[in-house]
Amino acid sequence: MSARTLHQIQQEGLNVLVEKLGPDDAIRFLRIYEPGSGDWTQDRKKILKNDPDKIIKSIMARRKKVPAP
Repeated sequence: MSARTLHQIQQEGLNVLVEKLGPDDAIRFLRIYEPGSGDWTQDRKKILKNDPDKIIKSIMARRKKVPAP
C-alpha cells in the first residue's frame, strides 16, 4: 500500500463527510470548523514542564468543587 498524497486524503475526507452528513450538513460542518491558532510545539513544551502530580491534584480538586452533571 503506497502512501496517499495530502490531496487524496483531503478528497477522501470530503467524500466521507458528504456521504455521512449529506451535502448541506457537510457544508455546514466545514463552515463551523476552526483549525485553531497558536504554536502547539511551544505550548506543549510549557505544559510538559509542569509536574504531572500537581496537574492531577489540581484536576481532582476542581472535580470535588464542581460535581459532574
